[in-house]
Amino acid sequence: MDEHDLADLPLFGGLSRKERKRIAGWTDDVDLPEGYHLLNEGAFPYEFYVILDGEVAVTHGGEQLATLGRGAIVGEIAILEHERRTATVVAATPCRVAVMTKAAFDEMRREMPAVADSIERTARGRLSR
Repeated sequence: MDEHDLADLPLFGGLSRKERKRIAGWTDDVDLPEGYHLLNEGAFPYEFYVILDGEVAVTHGGEQLATLGRGAIVGEIAILEHERRTATVVAATPCRVAVMTKAAFDEMRREMPAVADSIERTARGRLSR
């Protein structure tokens, strides 16, 4: 993944080039076709995603909750809570995403706790809704 892809995302935009480069090393850049299931409600978590391009549909119990696009984070709640997935997320359009595994997130938490805290605040905000 190229650190430039992270530069204009709210989550990473305030970081230095060196910090973004380190985060880019922990992520994979993946192209997904429309209809691809990024997350399935009830499944165990192994990774989370940052949407780089395209849109995803978020559903819970079969009810659509949101459509999210560039800069949105999905899958982080289950990673942080050590729980099963709380929603299903499907690519509503062809998407390009940054994927970070739980192990990479744990490493980022040790090396860059402020970024991990920002992701955690985003997740906690969703849980309080």
